[in-house]
Parts: sequence; structure tokens; C-alpha cells
Amino acid sequence: MRARYPTFTGMMRRRTFNRYLMACGLAAPSLVRAERSDTLRAAIAGLPQLHSLQVQRNADLLFAEAPRGPGLNALANIKSCSKSIVALLLGVAIDRGAIPSVDATLTEVAPRLLGSSATEGAGRITMEDLVTLRAGLERMSGPNYGAWVSSSNWIAHALSRPMVAEPGTQMLYSTASTHILGAALTEATGDSLLGLARTHLGRPMEIEIPAWTRDPQGYYLGGNQMALRPTAMLKIAAMVRDGGVFDGRQIVPEAWIDASVEPRTRSRWSGLSYGYGWFLSRSGYVLARGYGGQIIAAHRARGLAVAITSDPTQPARSGGYFGDLMQLLDGPVLEMA
Repeated sequence: MRARYPTFTGMMRRRTFNRYLMACGLAAPSLVRAERSDTLRAAIAGLPQLHSLQVQRNADLLFAEAPRGPGLNALANIKSCSKSIVALLLGVAIDRGAIPSVDATLTEVAPRLLGSSATEGAGRITMEDLVTLRAGLERMSGPNYGAWVSSSNWIAHALSRPMVAEPGTQMLYSTASTHILGAALTEATGDSLLGLARTHLGRPMEIEIPAWTRDPQGYYLGGNQMALRPTAMLKIAAMVRDGGVFDGRQIVPEAWIDASVEPRTRSRWSGLSYGYGWFLSRSGYVLARGYGGQIIAAHRARGLAVAITSDPTQPARSGGYFGDLMQLLDGPVLEMA
């Protein structure tokens, strides 16, 4: 009688065996993908604030799940990720000649915004100062945000704040800077920020962009409260990853994308570098970041596009939940590539 020996697979658990195959380079690509998806799924299970995660490599959708929240096709408030959207629209406006360059000042681009209460030197603030959050004006985010959005004129209120730094030098994270930039875009183009977003991003990329908050003068809030579907966020991530191209069409000038991912300053809160409206990680991610843990991310070298939505009512500090998301991006998400 032939002796019975336990099979190799019988001696090892399935997952251990799969890892053995991957370590030996013998696993099929589908097995590798399944194992990495399991790892990613386990990681997000420990993040109760996370609503959805999508990961795309080149044209392949590797992961798309919404363990919590309203789902992948429901509108989500992207919070300050909209600052990065406004930055993209600035690049389009410059490319089309509506704004001469990033060096153009508020006086040149939108003199109507500069009222009698504007602080001395406000007219010399450039588009680059605004898009890099280096306007120099006292911040209107954080403890000053409530008083700012309760004022009767958001632009005048922001521009009347004292200069606390020389424009173009220090990053002062302020939604007011992006709001002024959005209003300047409206003045320069004759179209609302909503109209610009729909014309240059929404229609060509088949993205729904609903109307959002406007200030008392009718300017759409540049830098907060925009809503997109998570699937639309992923499209934007892929477009940025691909040098401004989406579905074979140049949506945003490639030169602007390249300029946007050059470090111009650094956040003293997160330590991340900052370009033209986008955070830049040491590991190679280009990031839009919104309150609560909303993220639009691209890793150009690895061909990754990532979209994350989270509970918009909970904070996501660099030393807390946002730090957890960065570990997710740098760990199991990057391994998907």
C-alpha cells in the first residue's frame, strides 16, 4: 500500500501558501491582486471614519469599495479638495489668456475686488501668492473662519486683514486666499467659478458639479463646500496623474500640471510640500486634502490614481486620522502598484 503523505497545501493555510507563492514569484497576477486587496480591505476596516476608497493603476480599477457612508456614486462634500480644483481652473485661465501669468497681481487681474478697506499692499498680491497660500494676509481658516463667513462681504473682509507676512514668502493656510483667487477668476473670465468648473472639467470629463455655497456678493466659495461623487474624484486624480489628459483629451495644460507639482512652500502643520494648490508627499503623491479626510491623490511614477471620502463632520489632523490615511497611501495602496 502506498504511504499517504500530507500534501504541501494541506500543511499550510491558504493565505500562508499564497504568500509563499508570491515570495517565490510564482503567484498568478490575479492571486497577487486578491491578496493585496485583502490587505487593503483589512486596513480600512480599522478606519471607522473612512467612507470609501478607490485605487486605479493606469486604466485598471484595482479597488473600489465603500464600507461606510452613502456609497461611491453619491455626492460627497470634498471640503478643501476644492482648493485644488480652483488651482486647476487657474491653469486653464492662464492657458486661454484670460489671466496673463501667475505673476499677475490682483490690481491687474481683478481691480474691482480691491475696495477702500483693502490693506496696504493687497493689490500687489499675485495669482501665484494666492494659489500657493502665500498671500501674506491674516488667515481666515481655523478660529477666524466663522467671523469671516458671517461677514457681509467676504472678499472685502479678507483683503482688509493685516499683512502678517510678506506676500510670496510664508504658507498661511487660508480658505480666504483661494476664495479671492476664485473671485479673481470670475472677474477675469466673466464666468462664475461654477460655470468655469462645469465648462472645463465637468462637461469634458462627464462629471456632475452641483452649485455650492456663494458669498453675499454672489461669488462661489473658492476652497470649500464643493460636492463631487467619489467616482468623479477618481477621474480628476487620473487626469492629474496623466499630465492633464483624460480619455485622450487634454483637459488641463500639461505644463500647468508639471508646474503644479513643483514644491513652492511647505505646510508647518503636516510637513508636506505644497505646489500650485496641491500637497506633495515625500513618497511621490500629489494630493488634494479636505477636512474630515477627503483625498484626491495621484502617484505619477507608479501610475496610481486614488480617491478617498470620509466622514466630513469629524476632524482629520496630521497627527491623527489624516496621518492614518497617509500610512494607508504609503503602505498597502502603494503596494498595489
